Amino acid sequence: MRIKTTLKSNFTTGLILVGPLLVTLFVLRTVMGWLGGVLVPVVEGTRLETFTANNLLLAQLLVLVLFFLLVTALGFLAQRSAGKRLFGRTGRLVNFLPVFRTIYGTIRGMATSVVSRSTDYESVVYVEYPRKGVYRLGLMTGDSPDDLETYAGEPAQNVFFPGSPNPTQGSLIMVPESNVHESDMSVRAAIRFLMTTGMDSSRGPIELDDEEMHIPGEPRDEPSDETPGSAD
Repeated sequence: MRIKTTLKSNFTTGLILVGPLLVTLFVLRTVMGWLGGVLVPVVEGTRLETFTANNLLLAQLLVLVLFFLLVTALGFLAQRSAGKRLFGRTGRLVNFLPVFRTIYGTIRGMATSVVSRSTDYESVVYVEYPRKGVYRLGLMTGDSPDDLETYAGEPAQNVFFPGSPNPTQGSLIMVPESNVHESDMSVRAAIRFLMTTGMDSSRGPIELDDEEMHIPGEPRDEPSDETPGSAD
């Protein structure tokens, strides 16, 4: 019985180590195959191989670099007044296409959420919720409406409680300031904490590095040259 339990434990541990690696390799192979299928026609159509001494791989990398520069230029333009007017008209045009509008709107919403969400929150907080003795991780978004102070007896904060393991879903709660407790975690660390449900890939407690524990706006602790026990 003990041998069976040991074998099962060893197999499970090995599977946890090998499984993610195999899935990662499969995903990378699939992505590379898809990229090859997309990039090869572009390379052939633009004859970029003539600029890379007929090196197909180098020509594909050149296409990726040009694509990156194009996307960056579009992003730069989209943040200017002329770009906002141009892309605003594009958005209105998309709204006239029912099926395309649904797919485009969903994907754009997800992308916007992933890119901007971690920079929109002010800080990470703990709130005793939904009952005393139980704390929930929240992301503070700002001050609550002023008239809420009349009912709460003190100023309140807007706290978004993300879901786990999907932090893009959650709920907004307005919490009195006395019930909001600041955390040392950065927003990035909090999002990772929620996505992994408090566990890392090795199934142990998540460990946060010094960068993730640093609170923006506060000075970092400089390492000391003194060794423990040394005298002045």
